Amino acid sequence: MRSSPLPRMSRRGRVTVGVLVGVFVLFTLLGWGVNAWTDWLWFDEVHYTGVFTDVLTTRLLLFLAVGAAMAIVIGGNLYLAYRLRPLLRPHSSEQQTLDRYRVALSPRIGTWVTVVSIVVGLFAGLSAQGRWDTWMLFRNAQPFGVKDPIFNIDVGFYVFQYPFYKYLLGVGFTAVVLAVIGSLAVHYVFGGVRLQGGGDRITNAARAHLTTLVAVFVLFKAVAYVLDRRALLLSYNEGAKVYGAGYADVNALLPAKEILGYISIVVAIAIILFSNAFIRNLVWPGVSLALLGISAVAIGGIYPSAVQSFTVNPSTIDKERPYIKNSIEATRAAFGINDVDINAYPGSSQPPPASLATDTSVVPNIRLLDPQLLSETYTQLQQARGFYNFGDKLDIDRYAVNGKTQDYVVGVREINYDRLTAQQSNWLNRHTIYTHGYGVVAAPANEVCNEQPKFVSGFLGDEGTGCQSATEEIKTDQPRIYYGEQMDDGDYAVVGSRGNGSNAEFDRPTGSKEQYYTYDGTGGVPIGSFARRLLYTVKMQETNFLLSEAVNDNSKLMYVRNPRDRVAKVAPFLKLDGDPYPAVVGGRVLWIVDGYTTAATYPNSERVNLQSVTSDELTTSGAVVAQAREEINYIRNSVKATVDAYDGTVKLYEYDEKDPVLKAWNKAFGGNLIVPKTEIPQELTDHLRYPADLFKVQRDLLARYHVTEPNEFFSGQDYWEVPNAPDDPDRGQKQPPYYLMTQMPGQDGPRFQLTSAVTPRGRQNLAAIISGSYVNGQPKLEALELPDQSVVSGPVQVHQQMTNTTDVRGQLSLLSADGKATVQYGNLLSLPFDNGMLYVEPVYVKSNSQNAYPLLQRVLLSYGDGSNAVLASSLQQGIKDLVAKGDAQRQAAGEPPSQPQQPNPPPPTGEQPPATSAELSAAAQRLSAAIDEVKAAQASGDLARYGKALADLETASDAFQAAQKAANNRPVGSGTTPTPTGSAPPPTTPPSPSAG
Repeated sequence: MRSSPLPRMSRRGRVTVGVLVGVFVLFTLLGWGVNAWTDWLWFDEVHYTGVFTDVLTTRLLLFLAVGAAMAIVIGGNLYLAYRLRPLLRPHSSEQQTLDRYRVALSPRIGTWVTVVSIVVGLFAGLSAQGRWDTWMLFRNAQPFGVKDPIFNIDVGFYVFQYPFYKYLLGVGFTAVVLAVIGSLAVHYVFGGVRLQGGGDRITNAARAHLTTLVAVFVLFKAVAYVLDRRALLLSYNEGAKVYGAGYADVNALLPAKEILGYISIVVAIAIILFSNAFIRNLVWPGVSLALLGISAVAIGGIYPSAVQSFTVNPSTIDKERPYIKNSIEATRAAFGINDVDINAYPGSSQPPPASLATDTSVVPNIRLLDPQLLSETYTQLQQARGFYNFGDKLDIDRYAVNGKTQDYVVGVREINYDRLTAQQSNWLNRHTIYTHGYGVVAAPANEVCNEQPKFVSGFLGDEGTGCQSATEEIKTDQPRIYYGEQMDDGDYAVVGSRGNGSNAEFDRPTGSKEQYYTYDGTGGVPIGSFARRLLYTVKMQETNFLLSEAVNDNSKLMYVRNPRDRVAKVAPFLKLDGDPYPAVVGGRVLWIVDGYTTAATYPNSERVNLQSVTSDELTTSGAVVAQAREEINYIRNSVKATVDAYDGTVKLYEYDEKDPVLKAWNKAFGGNLIVPKTEIPQELTDHLRYPADLFKVQRDLLARYHVTEPNEFFSGQDYWEVPNAPDDPDRGQKQPPYYLMTQMPGQDGPRFQLTSAVTPRGRQNLAAIISGSYVNGQPKLEALELPDQSVVSGPVQVHQQMTNTTDVRGQLSLLSADGKATVQYGNLLSLPFDNGMLYVEPVYVKSNSQNAYPLLQRVLLSYGDGSNAVLASSLQQGIKDLVAKGDAQRQAAGEPPSQPQQPNPPPPTGEQPPATSAELSAAAQRLSAAIDEVKAAQASGDLARYGKALADLETASDAFQAAQKAANNRPVGSGTTPTPTGSAPPPTTPPSPSAG
C-alpha cells in the first residue's frame, strides 16, 4: 500500500510565514545597520575608523569564507548522496514508510539542500567571525626570538599560529561529522542504506561515499596527532606540578602520538581500499577503526601511564628536574619576572633605632591618607552639590609642587547621575543640563590638617570646606570632566546646543551664583542633521532626539564616556587595568589606563586565571573593576592609554618596545595604531606608574617562581603567599598592594613604587617585600627577602599585636565612643628600615551620625614586631615614642643608649621642684576622673557636656604628663610612677566631638 504524501501548507499559511520571516530579517538588519553606522560615527569622532573597518572587514571575510566552505562541503555531500541513490529499491515495509518523504523531497531536492547548507554555513560563519583576533594574529605573526626546549621552534608559532591551526582542524572535524550524518540520512531516505530487506544493506555507491568521509576524518585525526605533540608543551604535568611536557610526555607520549599519526594514515588508506577495491564490505574498515581505537588506548594511554607510574613516580624529582627547569624559565620569561632583583634583607627584630627620628628618605614620605577611606571625606568637604561624587576609591599619583615631588591622593569631581533628584532626572536635565563634573581635588598623602586632608586644588569658590594650602597648587587649565569613571552606557550627554542661558549646561557653583557653560571642544558626534537625529532616536530608543528643542544644528552627542570602556572600544585586543587614574598633564585632566597584551599558548609557562590572581579586598568591594575570568600564560604592560576628560581624545602609547604581540597587533591595523614610546610627552611620563593588575599577577607567580632551583621548587618549602587584609583577615580577601613614595634598601633615592608584603606559605611572619617601579622609563621589579628563620611579624600578625597591646586597646576603645563611632584602619604599610621593619597604620574614626566622614585621629606604629606598638596623635609623635621605647629597651638590656643622655640639671630659679609621689598620684586620680566623665558625657548624648568633658580630659592629661615628666627627674629611689587606676593611659589628643 502506497503511503500518502505529507500534507502541504496552504497559500495563506505560506504568505503568513513569509511575512513573519521578512519582518524578522528586516528588524535584524535594521538593528545591525544602525549599530554599525553609529559605531562608525563614534570611531570617526575618536579618529580610529581604521580599527572599525579592519575588524568589520575581517569578521565579514571570515563569516563568508568559513560559512561558504562549510555550506559547500555539506551541500555537496548531501547532493552527492542524492545523486548516488539507487534507481530500484526492494519492496519492504521500511521503504513504503519512506516513500512519503521521498515524494516530499525529490521535487525540490535542490531547494532543501540549499536551505540546509545555508543554515549550517550561517552558524559556522557566525562562529568564525568571532575568531577575528585569532586570524589577525595569525596573519601578522612576529618572532619571539626564543625557541622551545623540546622541538626547537620559535615561541611565536605557539602564540600566533597554533591557535588558528587548532581552530581550522576543529572546523574540519565538524564539517566531516556533519557531512557523514547528513549523507547517511539522505542515503537512508532514498534507499542507499537499508535496515530491512534481502541482499546488501548498503549500495556500492553509498559505501564508497560514506567510507571516503570516514577516511577523511581519520586523516584529520592524523593531523590532530601532529598538533597534539606541540600541545604537550601547553598541558599540565601532574607529576611535577608544573605546566609543559614532562618525562613521560617526552619519552612516551611524544613517540606514541607520532606512531598514532602514521597508524591513522594507514587506517585511512585501508578504509578506502578494503571497502571499495578489494573486499567491498564494511567488516575490514570496521576492524581498522577498532585497531586504531585500541592503538590509541594502548600506545597513547596505557604505555605513557605505565612509564609515569613505574619510571617517574618512584623518583619524580630525578626524572622531572630538567622539565621543571623548563617551566620555571618559561614562566619567568612569559610574565616578566626573570629580571627581578631579589636581595637578602636581615629583617632583625631589634629595638627601634634612633635614626628613625633623623631619617630624610623614608619617614618624611610615609603615606597617612588612605585613598579607599577618604572618598567620603572628599565628597563631604569638596562635593559642592549633591550630584557630584568622587567614586568609591581615590587614586595615588605624584606631583612636583613648589619644587618638591611627593605623592598625592587625587580625586575627580564627577557627575553621578544616580544622585540626581527626581526633578533633575527628566530627560532634558539629565542629558542636556547636567553634562559634566568640575575639577581635580588633591591633597598630599603624608600631610594632615585638623585630622583632614590638606587640599591643594579643587575648590569651587566658597563651596569647598576643609583645610587648603595657600602656597601649593596643581594648575588645571581645563577642569571640566565630560568623561569619567562613574559614567555608564546610558549616561550620554547632548552638548554644544545653545549659548549661556537658563537652558545651557550647568557648570559649577560659585558662591551664591550658578555658572553655566556651553561645550566648545572637539568631543562628541555631531547630530545636527535630521538623519543623524533619526539614527540616534533608533539607537538610543529615545524620541527626544527628534522632538526636543534642546537638540539643534549645533548639537553633539557624547556616549561611551567611561575611560576604560572608551579604550576597550578603540583597542579591543587589549586587557585593561581595573584602576584607571586621573593626572593633570599640560593643564588638562587625562585618564591614564594601563593596557595589557596577553596570550594563553606560551609553551611551558604556568597558566593562571586572570580574575582570580587579581582579586583582592578592592575588587571584592567594587572599588576597582575586576578582570574577566580568563586563562593566560603570558602578559605584558605594552600600552599606556590616555583619555582626555574634556574632549574624550584617546591615545595609545607603546610602552613595551619588545613585545611581539603588540607588534603583531600594530601591524594588523596598518602599523600606525600605536604611538611610539619615544613620543610620550615627558610630563605624561612623570605620571606613569607600575600597573596594579600586572603587579598582582607577578606577585602571585613570584611567590613560587622566586625559587629557581628545581629540587627546591618541587619541594615547595620556600613558597610565599599574599596575606589577607590585616584589619579583617577572616574574610579571606587578599591585602591589596599600595603605592608609596619611598626609598627601599639598595635604591639610590625615593621612588614612586607599588609595594606588597608576602608571608611564607601557611605562616603569618614576614617573608619578603616586593616592589615595582619605573627606573629611567623601564619597569623594575624588586624583592627584599628575609631569612627563613626570621621572626619579623607579617601584616596580619602585626595588626593583631598592635591593636591588642594593653594601652593601645584601651585608647582604641575610647575612640569608638562606646559604639557611637567606628574605628577604621587605613593601609598597613610595611617599610624596610635600618635592617628591621617599620609598620605604619593610620587609624580613622567615623561617627555613626548621618553625613559623617572618617577623620584621621591616630597613627599606629611598630618596629620589628607588635610588642613595640605605639598609638600616637601624629606620625612625628609616634616616631618619637618608638625611639624612646628603643632607648628604654637598650638600657634595660645593658646596652648604651642610642644618643648620649645628658645629666638632669637642677631646676632654674623660679621653677617648681620635681613632683612628689603624692602629686603624681593626685594627677593620676584627676585624669581617671576626667576619663570617666568623658564616657558618661558620651552616653548621655549631651554635646555641651561632652565638649566640656573633652576639654577637662585634655587639661588633666597635660597635667599628668607634666607630673610624670617631673617625677622622672627625681633621684633614683625617690618614689614610683603611678598610673590612673582602672583605665589605660589616655590618648595624647582625645577624640573631637565631630568624630564621636
